[in-house]
Amino acid sequence: MKKTFVSLLSVGLLTTSLWSCSEKKVGNNELSNQEKEEGWTLLFDGKTTNNWHLYNKAKIPSTWMVKDGELFCNPDTTGIEHGDLVSDKVYKNFDFKFEWKISKAGNSGVFINVIEQDTIPTAWASGPEYQLLEHENIGAAYLKDSTKWSACLYSFKPQQNPAKLKPLGEWNESNIKQNNGKIEFYLNGVLTAEQDLTADTWKNMVSKSNFKYFPLFGKNTSGRIALQEWSKGVAFRNIKVKEL
Repeated sequence: MKKTFVSLLSVGLLTTSLWSCSEKKVGNNELSNQEKEEGWTLLFDGKTTNNWHLYNKAKIPSTWMVKDGELFCNPDTTGIEHGDLVSDKVYKNFDFKFEWKISKAGNSGVFINVIEQDTIPTAWASGPEYQLLEHENIGAAYLKDSTKWSACLYSFKPQQNPAKLKPLGEWNESNIKQNNGKIEFYLNGVLTAEQDLTADTWKNMVSKSNFKYFPLFGKNTSGRIALQEWSKGVAFRNIKVKEL
């Protein structure tokens, strides 16, 4: 009995060892086997800007570039095109994950349900925003309006639950979910915003905001995803989406 038990134990340990060796370590801008099985798709391969283009423009050289496995925007660059970067594909029901870090006093954002057409000058004129902000150096005056903090539904709601940013220079993990117009924002694992974009309460909120001057703002429950070029540099990696 003892001999049989030792043999079975040896087989189990060998199997575990072989399984561990066969598992490839997943690096940045890669999908694990489990993620592939679950239906996740990479939107950034760490090498190119494939899957993205400038808003209302073609795939042309721009302030968005790839360096060291990061999708980086440097708005101070001259001689090339500026603008927000939008996904080639339109998304309706989705789970969107990304990591980001931002420069000192940086301010940027991610827009969803963006409608791309010539009559709409910019991505924020149609798409609600997940705010990206560097809090420590942005200044107290800006932070007085808590609806403009990181991971807020920008200009509409403060964080639903307090969420801490990583120190300057470190990567934050963010998550945006949408299902039939119901959205959820997360920052470093904390739920920071919820909103039903089909509800009358949302329409009322928009009607009382500065976005009321943009006829298509917040009216759609599908569209492109956009990364904002603003006043400071911002970088992204591990950008992935799962359609629901």
